[in-house]
Amino acid sequence: MRTYSLDDVYATRKRRDSWWTVYFVDPAACRAALLVANHTRLTPNQLTVVSLVLGMVSAVCLAMDLLAAGAAMFYLSFMVDCLDGKIARLKGSGTPFGLWLDYVGDRIRVVCCATGLAYGQYAITGDVRYIVMGAAVAVVDLFRYVNAPQMKRVRETVKAEREADGEARAEEEDEPEVRIPRQRPPMSRSRRLMRRINKAMVRRRIRAHLISGIEFHAAVFVVAPLVGTVALIPVSAVASVSLLVNEVWLVHRMWLFTRKHSVPSTRSREHVLV
Repeated sequence: MRTYSLDDVYATRKRRDSWWTVYFVDPAACRAALLVANHTRLTPNQLTVVSLVLGMVSAVCLAMDLLAAGAAMFYLSFMVDCLDGKIARLKGSGTPFGLWLDYVGDRIRVVCCATGLAYGQYAITGDVRYIVMGAAVAVVDLFRYVNAPQMKRVRETVKAEREADGEARAEEEDEPEVRIPRQRPPMSRSRRLMRRINKAMVRRRIRAHLISGIEFHAAVFVVAPLVGTVALIPVSAVASVSLLVNEVWLVHRMWLFTRKHSVPSTRSREHVLV
């Protein structure tokens, strides 16, 4: 069996990832992946199952009001969830079923932990706000996962339509279209600053989004429980609203993309010409 180095594991990291993963998970996950790769025969799918089991343990701890233990188990669950992808890329052992298992396992973990957290606090206090909190966390997370593939599908459809339209025009025209390059306006100071910040984030492998699903989960199931009961509802509310704002911003960008790049169908162009 091949012996892997830490540099081999580093090469499996995503080109850009969430800041929570880069700073608080990958340093431990990479070293754990090195141990798993060199000293075990665990497969990515088995690691996904282990991650799900740890997530269920976290949900039970949260339901029993063992908040610190629940937070620790959720962190371990997420770290193991990061391992399966690293091992799959390191050994080339990923499978299509593994993608499905990882996706479904993440959703089950979030729903169970949200339910456990809400039930545990409601059983103690009788405060219905905790039920609302758990339901809101589950719904917001589900919306994010439903929204992301649909936005990707829209972008792919627009790009396919543009390519098909370009091929159709090339067949209709005898001479290739001559395009005069447009001169871009000078870049503003704020835009230059944002570009420098983005380049610095790229060097550190950090995605541009301040909050994504990963930071959302970390805030609700790790940070808030560690702070204590007093932080559960405020942190969950702020994290949920922040994630929804981020999703709305992404939808807005997608809408601008479709307006800029969508092309009318051939029938529509003929109607305009007539």
